[in-house]
Amino acid sequence: MDMNIIKLELNNLIKRFILKGKKYNFSKIKLFLSDVDGVLTDSGMYYTENGDEFKRFCTYDGMGFQLLQKKGIKVGILTTEDRELNRRRAKKLGLDFDFHGLKNKLQLVKDLCKKENISLDEVSYIGDDVNCFDLLSNVGIAACPSNAVSKVKAIPNIIHLKKKGGDGVVRELAEKILASKN
Repeated sequence: MDMNIIKLELNNLIKRFILKGKKYNFSKIKLFLSDVDGVLTDSGMYYTENGDEFKRFCTYDGMGFQLLQKKGIKVGILTTEDRELNRRRAKKLGLDFDFHGLKNKLQLVKDLCKKENISLDEVSYIGDDVNCFDLLSNVGIAACPSNAVSKVKAIPNIIHLKKKGGDGVVRELAEKILASKN
């Protein structure tokens, strides 16, 4: 049997029987970050006949970022894509941080934590694909949409959210964090 399948099955058993009912400490979160494609969007890439690219963003997610900011939590996006439409969305939302064209998300967040004088344990990140794996494996609160790839879903202690990317999944996690701040 393939070792990766064995590891995945072992992680699933641990989650089902050992970590069941684990309590997450959302109250310590000072920085909330999100991937873009597959989290803020439905992971589709849409093109017009003329080659124009467009994406669908959920307004509930935008409000989730704003509500977190009102509670004093800094918010931002990280994406390996370098697209102007992502920059425009970040600007419209008034995010504290927006990083584009990244190769190493974990290192960027470590540097950001140092600059903000916080630890990785005080960061919440939501991602959906293998380029988010290292960062998700190291933050205090990691979460993924219901349609994330298997490798991400298998990360120990990751929160499996009910919503899919592009359908308000950021808002779903934001509300969990906000509930701890009241």
